[in-house]
Amino acid sequence: MKKLALHWQILIGMLLGILFGFIALQFGWNNFIADWIKPLGTIFVKLLKLIAVPLIIASLIKGISDLQDISKFKNIGVRTMLIYIGTTVIAITIGLVLVNVIQPGDGISQATVDKLTNTYAGNSSITAKITEATKQQSSGPLQFVVDMVPDNAISAMSNNKAMLQVIFFTIFLGISMLLIGEKKAKPLKKFFDSLNDAILKMVDLIMLVSPYAVFALLANVVVTSGDPDILLALLKYAGVVVLGLILMIVFYSILVSVYTKKNPFWFLKQLSPAQLLAFSTSSSAATLPVTMERVEEHIGVDKEVSSFVLPVGATINMDGTSLYQAVAAVFVMQVLWPEGMGFANQMSIVLTALLASIGSAAVPGAGMVMLVIVLESIGFPKDLYPVALALIFAVDRPLDMLRTTINVTGDATVSMIVAKSVGKLGKPNVKNWDDNYDEVK
Repeated sequence: MKKLALHWQILIGMLLGILFGFIALQFGWNNFIADWIKPLGTIFVKLLKLIAVPLIIASLIKGISDLQDISKFKNIGVRTMLIYIGTTVIAITIGLVLVNVIQPGDGISQATVDKLTNTYAGNSSITAKITEATKQQSSGPLQFVVDMVPDNAISAMSNNKAMLQVIFFTIFLGISMLLIGEKKAKPLKKFFDSLNDAILKMVDLIMLVSPYAVFALLANVVVTSGDPDILLALLKYAGVVVLGLILMIVFYSILVSVYTKKNPFWFLKQLSPAQLLAFSTSSSAATLPVTMERVEEHIGVDKEVSSFVLPVGATINMDGTSLYQAVAAVFVMQVLWPEGMGFANQMSIVLTALLASIGSAAVPGAGMVMLVIVLESIGFPKDLYPVALALIFAVDRPLDMLRTTINVTGDATVSMIVAKSVGKLGKPNVKNWDDNYDEVK
């Protein structure tokens, strides 16, 4: 009998997790979920994060060392950054158009605002995000560039939030390997080639348990989702965000179809395991190993391209999150600060959301930190920050799951476009976890 495709296995795990979560809510099994189910999902996410940095180092060095020409790497880098900026601006624009046309803030009553404020304004998570945003906002204009350069490579590798520092060091090392000549670089290159193959095999092994892990992750999300009445009150706002994210999928599909000449449905099918994991984990960084494996082996993007485009994208390309910034910022203004709804402020949202997405961490909840930075840029009253975040906090987690899915899809789309532009988009070469099993029996 033919084995069920991985994306169907993961989807079934997600649906069963949601169903089990609702059953647990009805019978009061919240503690059981927290004690016995949630740890399975936590371990899975930790395993993905465990291999993210080694995979970036091994694959990026392999990609650079295989180039034999530094000018090719420059072409890949420039095209990647320009396309990422372009897609992010389009995402923000889509968000602004939708939120201004549909105006979800008009349906929020003062009673709902008061209830949300009383429920969430004093939440420690909201307070922490305001503090973090204030810290980022007070840094200098070139602090982002300063933060990219590590003063200790080992320390950078030990911190998944320091992904850009790892990328900087790895590119520096890869280029230096090219400059010392092929003969001297050969031992180091063979080491990283072997490490890359081993890490990709680890991805295959981890993915064997992915259906069970997403079951655990989704069950926990459901039992910790909060007050259903509040979620219902914010349905119109959430609907605007979801509509914008769907339009981004349409936009990516058009790019894939027109520029790479590939079937967009085929593209989405091959990427779907990474998309479903992004939805379950709400983390582009945790999903990165799976995204790289799907893009390289199942879509056919050469490692020379994917090893640079995808890690950089997981860190600075946040189309889904940027679209959410636009919708959330204007929604908050519609409810709390309608006098701030000017054209200049909305243009400021475009620029600030773009810059904030570049410096934001690829972890759950980073979107709310970015939102505070965006609100700060347009002069939003500081005393209303807790109320503003409380207004959207109830639906932030499910929307975070959706926008992370869009972030990952955007990364994969750009990697295909860049690969096509430099002649590095080939045929898929799928590898399974047991390909070499006969050799170790």
